[in-house]
Order: sequence, then C-alpha cells, then structure tokens
Amino acid sequence: MLDGVTLDQIRTFIAAADEGSFSAAGRRLKRAQSVVSQTLANLEGQLGVKLFDRSTRFPVLTDHGRALLAEARAVAGDMDLFRARAKSFAGGLEPELGVAVDIMFPVDTLTATVAAFQKQFPRTLLKFDVDSSAVVEPVLDGRCAIGIVGSWSIRPPRLTCEALFKVRFAIVVSPRHPLATYRKPIPPSVVAKHVHLVHIDPADIAPAYGVAQRSPRIWHLSHVGAKLAFLRAGLGFGGLPIHMLEEDLACGALVEITLAATPPLVQDLAMSAIYRTDSPPGPAGRWFIGHLQQEGAQRSKDRAVLLAASKVSRAKRKRLSGRKLARYGGLRSHLP
Repeated sequence: MLDGVTLDQIRTFIAAADEGSFSAAGRRLKRAQSVVSQTLANLEGQLGVKLFDRSTRFPVLTDHGRALLAEARAVAGDMDLFRARAKSFAGGLEPELGVAVDIMFPVDTLTATVAAFQKQFPRTLLKFDVDSSAVVEPVLDGRCAIGIVGSWSIRPPRLTCEALFKVRFAIVVSPRHPLATYRKPIPPSVVAKHVHLVHIDPADIAPAYGVAQRSPRIWHLSHVGAKLAFLRAGLGFGGLPIHMLEEDLACGALVEITLAATPPLVQDLAMSAIYRTDSPPGPAGRWFIGHLQQEGAQRSKDRAVLLAASKVSRAKRKRLSGRKLARYGGLRSHLP
C-alpha cells in the first residue's frame, strides 16, 4: 500500500498541518475541503496510522503525525530539488562545470568568482584542476569545459579563446643578489652569469610570447612556492605576475629589475578563457567567464592604485632615511 503514496498526498498533509484546518488547506491548494479530507483519509489508510485527531473542532496532529511531518517535508523538498534540476537541464544548464586554472591566475579573482557562482548556480557542481602548466590538456580531452590560461600557453586551433584581462609581469631578485645593484636594463652578457629560476616548461610556451632563454644556467622549479623561496634567498632571478609579489615588493624582500632584451620583454600577461570550439560552455560556463572578466578588470584597477601608493610610500621612507643619515653625518662632524 505504501507504494501507492503520492506526492500530492504528502503536499496535502503538509498544507493541513501548516494551516491548522482542512478548509484552510483547501484554500491554499485551491481545492474543496471535502477533497482535502478524502485525500488525507486515503493517506492514513495507506500508511496504517492516524495523522490527525479529528475529535476537536480543528484537526490536531497525532504523535505519529508530528513524527511523520518532518519526513514528509524532506520528501517534498527532495522532489522540488529533483524537478528544479531536471528543468534546468532541459533548459541547457550544465549539471557539472569543470574548470582548469593556471596557478599564476590571481587567486582573489578566482575565489570571488567561485563564491558568486555557488550562489547563482547552487545546483551546478564545480570541479577544479589547478596546475602550473597542464591547463590545455584537460580541456582538449573533455575533463574540463573551461581552461584559464596565460598568454604563454600554446593553444591548438580547435580551441576558442576569449580574453579576460591582463596582469603585470615582473622580473625580480633578492636585494642581496648582484643583479639588484643595477639601475638600468641589464645586458644579456651580465644576465648569463646568473641562475634563471623558471617554473614553466619551455615546450609549453607559445613563440609569440617571446620568453627567450635569459641565461644558460636554468633551474626548473615546478612549485611556485619553491620559486619564491629561492628568489627570496638570492639564489637566482625570475619572473612572476605582480599579484604574487606584492607583499615581497612592499616589504623589500624582493626588488624588481629590468633586463635588456630584443624584442622588449612582455610586461603584461594576458589571461584568457579557452574551451573546445565544438563544445562551447552553457549558461553556467558563460556566466563564469563573464564574472571572471568583470572581477578581474576591477581588481586589476584596484591593484594598480595600491601598487602606485606603495611605491610613493617607499620613496618617502627612503627620503626620510636619507635625511636622517645626512643629519646624523652633520651631527658627527660637530663631535670632538
């Protein structure tokens, strides 16, 4: 008999419990009181328990009725979710969205977009593959619908590319490194004497990006954290997006240098979204790309303002330090 219980019976039971009377439940469900009474009587017969005590003017939930009400709500809620997901799938909304992200993509932009996505599309499952270079492959083989890559990546022609925004790229060293003493573009003959720290396989770099070998002494570090640690320790020079260097540059743990190169080094790293041309993203994927564009553009502007303010602050500190030293030198000249 329990197999015959319908969703309509469960919703009628919930309405009667919420409204406190069969007539009010009828008005809520837009049906006659007699129909509500009969529906509940049939449900009680199928369950084999009394849900309402009808001995008073208004029906009152029995102990069994109160215990089963929570279960009824859960069943109705699950069915609502089931119907909503089926409706969204019929409308083209992806049940799952896989995204491969290059590790050099700004994490604050990605985090803000993911948080907003989960509110906008709570029924679409997000899956991530974050790596330093393996972004194109997961998109090509269908594991991820969208890839977020930098302009250095080689992209096959069967992929569509959409620009997101640009991030500034900087070459840095420890202030203790010999290259930190140069105040002008450093010639290749000097650069070649020092270790170049890289974390991208040259085979994955597009020729148009122009990342030529800066030094015959190259150390490959697949972990960006290790690269930063080596840079701070003065073990070599290397480049990273400016958003990864902000704290180190602000506190003086790293300093930016300029390398002489022909053609000039690319200073703006273009971030892009890629996907298979024969399998474009659906509504959720399109929203994700659009939000990355908006969020990234705004944060890039904010970061530029903060970086400019930080440079001014550092310049002021240097001037003050210089004045103190000059004053100290003047005082010493008057000492016996």
